Amino acid sequence: MTAWIRMISDNEADDRLRAALETARTPHGTVDNVLRVHSLRPSSMEAHMALYKAVLHDRGNSLPLWLQETIGSYVSILNECDYSLANHWANAKSLIGNDERSSAAEAALKARCPHDFFEGRELALLQYAEKLTLRPGTMEKSDVEALRAQGLNDGEILEANQIIGYFNYVNRSLNGLGVSTDGDVIGYYS
Repeated sequence: MTAWIRMISDNEADDRLRAALETARTPHGTVDNVLRVHSLRPSSMEAHMALYKAVLHDRGNSLPLWLQETIGSYVSILNECDYSLANHWANAKSLIGNDERSSAAEAALKARCPHDFFEGRELALLQYAEKLTLRPGTMEKSDVEALRAQGLNDGEILEANQIIGYFNYVNRSLNGLGVSTDGDVIGYYS
């Protein structure tokens, strides 16, 4: 459990923080540092957890889970956020379920050449993620129209937009506070 700011352990938590920590527990029974870093302000932990669940774990989402995790991983690569990449690429790899495919996809993403592996709507979403992450002020209506041209509906476009926005938020939080994976169980699906 490491960051550049103090994080409160379970045994030091008051009732409000204890309740927030219980909500933030992973299927492994732990609280990842990405959320524990909020322990000095339980309200931001609660808000972060609500956003995370709405963006990546809502049953109403229709983009495949592996693609959601891949988009988040690519944003994390673009932002040089090792923490999010470690966790979310582990998720994507597990969901892809094929070591050869996931290795080729990872290589293309890390080279910032998604076109070397992805095509069609998947590639269009990754290109949208790259532009929105690196050049948000240059976004235009045509960027959304390009996604529609690949067969994505407006709900799917909104899902991708929110995933990209979430990862840009969390990457900056993690990098800005020096949060490490020390003590975390890597990957939600492991």
